[in-house]
Amino acid sequence: MTTIKLILKIILYKPLFNIFAVLLLLPGHNVGVTIVILTILIRLILLPSTANSTKMQKKLKDLQPEIDKIKEKYKDDQQAQAKATMEFYQVNKINPFSSCLPLLVQLPILLVLYYVFRNVLTLDRYPELLYSFTPHLTNPADLHTIFLGINLANPSIPLAIITGLLQFWQTKQITPEMPKTQQKNNDNGLQSALGNQMLYLMPIFTVIIALKLPAALPLYWCVTTLFMIGQQHFIFKNNKVDLKGVSVQVKTKS
Repeated sequence: MTTIKLILKIILYKPLFNIFAVLLLLPGHNVGVTIVILTILIRLILLPSTANSTKMQKKLKDLQPEIDKIKEKYKDDQQAQAKATMEFYQVNKINPFSSCLPLLVQLPILLVLYYVFRNVLTLDRYPELLYSFTPHLTNPADLHTIFLGINLANPSIPLAIITGLLQFWQTKQITPEMPKTQQKNNDNGLQSALGNQMLYLMPIFTVIIALKLPAALPLYWCVTTLFMIGQQHFIFKNNKVDLKGVSVQVKTKS
């Protein structure tokens, strides 16, 4: 076993598996209900980092018109444009890469949960994966994989489509709206095209992946995306950037 796999097993896989096993003891022993509860717990643990990232995304969205002004001012000098943009970020305390951290944290959790959901449906590996003090089910027949009419042990087309739609909704929330007059500009046109790719292609890619996985994982993705949509709505509503206090002065010479 590689070092990375060993670390993931110790700090993520076994803890999540044991929490899942305990939650399955709730009345009904339903895998779907357990996934919903576990997902909410994970989102609450990640809330501080994701909330800070969402606030930064909101700030970037609100300040996009000012950033576009810089791009327009230095449209003939890419080096000056890049320097002025970075200076604008520094002056207004913006970290454009802050939104990447929650994603980097989310990806290994998603990968680990795939194996958790896959192995939790059979009790064969429970002695190997459970801590000695963890209470758990002992009869596989007690597990119920049907949730809202969907068998979570098999792929589900409706759930895969819902996952993609929620992904689209979440991405749409944080996508800056670019005025049509600026979309004709070559640079802004390219930026708009890349934004549209993220907005439309990522949900399609999500659906394709979800169609190949047991429905348990898309269910987790649906719940976590719904949580993020609610979180983003709350933060966007209560963290409006006052453009009067924004510094748009840069020292870079044209």
